[in-house]
Amino acid sequence: MQPRNMSMSGVVDLAAVKAAGEAKAKAEQARAEAARNGGAPAAPALVTEVTEATFESDVLQRSTEVPVVVHFWTDRADASVQLQETLERLAATYAGRIVVARIDVYANQLLVQQFGVQGIPAVFAVLAGQAMPLFQGAAPEDQIREVLDQLVAVAEQRFGITGVPAEEGAEVPVAEERPPTAQEIALSAAHDALDQGDLGGAIQAYRNVLSDDPANAEAKLGLAQAELLQRVEGADAQAARKAAADAPADVAAQIAVADLDLVGGHVEDAFGRLVDTVRRTVGEDRDTVRLRLLELFEVIGSDDPRVTAARAALARVLF
Repeated sequence: MQPRNMSMSGVVDLAAVKAAGEAKAKAEQARAEAARNGGAPAAPALVTEVTEATFESDVLQRSTEVPVVVHFWTDRADASVQLQETLERLAATYAGRIVVARIDVYANQLLVQQFGVQGIPAVFAVLAGQAMPLFQGAAPEDQIREVLDQLVAVAEQRFGITGVPAEEGAEVPVAEERPPTAQEIALSAAHDALDQGDLGGAIQAYRNVLSDDPANAEAKLGLAQAELLQRVEGADAQAARKAAADAPADVAAQIAVADLDLVGGHVEDAFGRLVDTVRRTVGEDRDTVRLRLLELFEVIGSDDPRVTAARAALARVLF
């Protein structure tokens, strides 16, 4: 999966004059206090394991002195582990100009909800107590470094935040091994079933997870993907497209082609077809199409710009 939102486009909102002034004042105050005490500010830990209880001190307060890169992760997902290793390696090369705060998504659901995490791994930045998304999903190290370079530049230019030099040879803490929870085991079983093509088993497994944790974003995404793949399994694409072309008012035919388009990577075509079908229908038919469109949004991810555009188009049709 390609990383989404890998940009600093949201940083304009963080550059409000008041926020920048407060951040600079706090940074200058910390440096002045350290100077009065006869030394430099204490070197930060490059990587910190953050919980809901320590978030204020380890992320919000620290973000007035150094950009904090927040990684929502789990040590039960290979993509999360690999990204964490990359972030830790990069944290060492930035030598105190950034720090990494890793947050276990299963143990800190309140933070997951507050940040609006849609899937893992997900990476945010916090500057002067304000958060912005950086990217979601796996990414090459050079692309991550480019984003971090922009983050460091914005922190210094707009907030006067330059970080604190790390001590020579500062060590990065290693995550403690812990046994998987029952929910993690169930989610892993669902992923395995999906990878092995057991779509029925995957669907049931994801539903089991959601029955205990209805807000689990990873299970929602997995379920939406498995159900989509099951719907198109064995479908005759040519026959489906002909049926849809011959009967534009046939809701089932239009939905079937939208599913095929999405699986084939034609996301805008799938969304556009269903929005047009909503426009042409009423009553139960309209609601059926609308609900399928919302399901397809789940597959792509709510932060994808194509979903944002389609949501706006749907709203215009409905209201």
